[in-house]
Amino acid sequence: MRKPYRKVVVGGTFDRLHLGHKALLRKAFEVGRYVYVGLTSDEMIRNKPYAEKILPYELRLMDLLKFFEVNGYTNYRIIKINTAIGFADRIKSLEAIVVSEETYKGALLVNRAREERGLKPLEIVTIKLVKSRIGPKISSTLIRAGLIDPFGNPLKKDN
Repeated sequence: MRKPYRKVVVGGTFDRLHLGHKALLRKAFEVGRYVYVGLTSDEMIRNKPYAEKILPYELRLMDLLKFFEVNGYTNYRIIKINTAIGFADRIKSLEAIVVSEETYKGALLVNRAREERGLKPLEIVTIKLVKSRIGPKISSTLIRAGLIDPFGNPLKKDN
């Protein structure tokens, strides 16, 4: 099957790589022949909820590399990012950005930044959030809080 885009971008912290992250990444590889992955730096995540529990950049990078290897993905480049826009406003050849329903507004910001630099806006490919068993979505925040596992299953609290 021919992929609709030559080069796509996807970004995130990818902490505690969970089913939602995997769905996002799979979609990027499904629609793009080459995938640029923006991985947030340690400096960028300092203000996230439970920031002290976020895995260091190098461990998050290793988790991504393992996921790509297991899935046979070879057509990618991971770039450390320090801002929400990252490098997406500097690579002219990008054609699409893959986001979740929750991060759609970020794609609009990327497109605004691209237009300010005279670049064509990216097509926005949006995936639905992956639901957890205790709430509307699987999230790294819920995992860091000890409420769910990376598959969205509730964790039992010690009494």
